Amino acid sequence: MILGQTTRKNFTQNPKNDILSGLTVALALVPEAVAFAFVAGVDPLVGLYGAFMMGIVTALFGGRPGMISGATGAMAVVMVHLIQKGNEVGLALDNPVENLGLQWLFITLLFVGAIQILAGVFKLGKFVRLIPHPVMMGFVNGLAIVIFLSQLGLFPNAVPKDISFFSNTSEWFSALYSNATFWKMMGFIGLTMGIMYGLPKITKKIPAALVAILVVACITIFGGIEVNTVGSFIQEGGGKGLEGGLPTFQEQIFGFFSTLSGHWSLIISTAFILAAVGLIESLMTLNLIDEMTETRGNGNRECIAQGAANTLNGLFGGMGGCAMIGQSIINVDSGGRGRLSGAVAAVALLCFVLFGAPLIEQIPIAALVGVMFMVVIGTFAWSSFRIIRKIPLSDAIVLIAVSAITVWQDLAIAVIAGVIISALVFAWKNATMIRARKRIKPDGTKTYEIWGPLFFGSIQNFNSKFDAKNDPQNVEIDFVESRVSDHSALEAIFNLVNKYEAEGKSIKLKHLSEDCKLLMYKASPKFKEVIIEDVDDPRYHLAADPEKFSKPLSEYNL
Repeated sequence: MILGQTTRKNFTQNPKNDILSGLTVALALVPEAVAFAFVAGVDPLVGLYGAFMMGIVTALFGGRPGMISGATGAMAVVMVHLIQKGNEVGLALDNPVENLGLQWLFITLLFVGAIQILAGVFKLGKFVRLIPHPVMMGFVNGLAIVIFLSQLGLFPNAVPKDISFFSNTSEWFSALYSNATFWKMMGFIGLTMGIMYGLPKITKKIPAALVAILVVACITIFGGIEVNTVGSFIQEGGGKGLEGGLPTFQEQIFGFFSTLSGHWSLIISTAFILAAVGLIESLMTLNLIDEMTETRGNGNRECIAQGAANTLNGLFGGMGGCAMIGQSIINVDSGGRGRLSGAVAAVALLCFVLFGAPLIEQIPIAALVGVMFMVVIGTFAWSSFRIIRKIPLSDAIVLIAVSAITVWQDLAIAVIAGVIISALVFAWKNATMIRARKRIKPDGTKTYEIWGPLFFGSIQNFNSKFDAKNDPQNVEIDFVESRVSDHSALEAIFNLVNKYEAEGKSIKLKHLSEDCKLLMYKASPKFKEVIIEDVDDPRYHLAADPEKFSKPLSEYNL
């Protein structure tokens, strides 16, 4: 009963909000899917059908209700090389084949899907929790900049390219002033952003983005104002509009057999890159939506759903994709919280393509750009400017580096670089924390009390604490305040014991963890004589036998 209630709650909490927000997202998905299809070098319909299949599968079966998936730029830029190479091979055949690269893409998506499903089955989605907060902020800022820059390509040329600002400033300003198309677009963008900013202050019952798009569209259509529209954008990019069909099954089978000629290494390597990029962007977006909604999604389930959606794209001729941060934020800000919102967005997108193409093609690009600009403003972590001087320098460097690499390269490289930098900083800080308190017992035994983590980064400092040549005959090393973390640490202890034994001195190890002792016993039987097994650990006696410690703690030699 509880499971059924939870499922219904995830599907929709507010049907009206989910339906309206889904329609808003569907309108914003059209130009994005078309634009990314052009980036990848495929027909707009391939991007649109890909967005539909990604959206419907992840909406119904994904791990984050309310998150939107579709064709994305992060994956499109990876696809380009594969598609271009496939087309070159196809044209070089004895019987030239056009668009062979597209068939290669479909086969690659089958491998992408399998890899992502396996990632979910083996519960690798949980590793997104290891991503540090500065990396998350850098990711958000970088992605906001990428979304902003991607919208600039939709603007008409403000000034002819042959007019230089520096060599002929007055003519440059004159051309800018007289460019009616540019200023009309700027005006409608401003109107869209103004509606989205002001309407929520009056009422939040209807999505501001949807109202803004409809208002601007009505003004341009019924007012007879000539502006760039979705339809003109598709035609200028080389498409013919939202008409056509999916690749046939025979075409995909031919593409499959055409790839058996020795290009599998390219397909497999591209599949791993696409799978990694898709999962990183999806799981990072999932984390962001979790924070916005103060709920928690299921990363492993999302991995499986993303994989299933990409597999479906490979089978039925879609472009594939992953979670879309911009559209996900539009959905959440418009009130979409349940699976219904994502499902409505996907189905509405399909209906637009199949039945409403003439209407959708009349939507002004300016309205959609205005919506995305508001997404940019809402996505960017403006607080990073305020805290940049208050956080540790290493965290500030990570934040800036991830933002810059996201813009310069892509999301996956940026996140991986950020995690590596953070891990190296963490390792360096912990490497300097190792300490050794030294004292001499009444019987002349020298004791080293180790404090701090012992791992690959701290073994050099650890080794420098000891003086085997000048130490007394009997030496003890107490690990009660230390943790032996990895094989490098074990190897350092092995070498230290051998060094003291080579000097003919006795060395004993105390308070090693059970797993560390087991590894040492497996490495060499002689450690049974070196490790002291019958020493009580004072940390446990404090809890287990409080009467045994009736004096103040400062009087104990702990």
